Amino acid sequence: MAHSKSLIAYFSRKGNNYLGGSIVNLPIGNTEVAAKKIQAQTGSDLFQIQTVRPYPEDYTEATRVAQDELSQNARPELTEKVADMASYDVIYLGYPNWWGTMPMAAFTFLESYDFSGKTIIPYCTHEGSGMGSSERDIKKLCPQAKVLSGLAIRGGSVGRADKDVASWLKKHDLIP
Repeated sequence: MAHSKSLIAYFSRKGNNYLGGSIVNLPIGNTEVAAKKIQAQTGSDLFQIQTVRPYPEDYTEATRVAQDELSQNARPELTEKVADMASYDVIYLGYPNWWGTMPMAAFTFLESYDFSGKTIIPYCTHEGSGMGSSERDIKKLCPQAKVLSGLAIRGGSVGRADKDVASWLKKHDLIP
């Protein structure tokens, strides 16, 4: 798989975020930091999943909106689509763990394409809740895809996660 054409599709939120017990202002969201670490090791293309309606800048308000979307099983509209999804064999899917799973924007993304025969490799950033139910949710949304075990990176340590990312990629034979 190391030579397959691959895409890193990720949803990330910069600005006010929960980090190590405090609300801090992040110039780049943790999931984007992780996406760039994966890209540096794999050479994959990058695609940022963005919603038409941005989430509130205030952390508490953003989490309320995210919780409302989850309880309503919402599918927020995305700003753009991947131009040639059919050309990719491997999709790294990145997201923060929001309320035990992916943000609903990631659900919208997964329901926007046919992933039959493709490999989806999830990774998430979190502050203590790991992958949650996201791997199971991806398998339900994309039953014809191969879903590999994901990588959960604590947001507070994402800047130092290069070795963890490399080990995970090697475990799945994605880099030499």
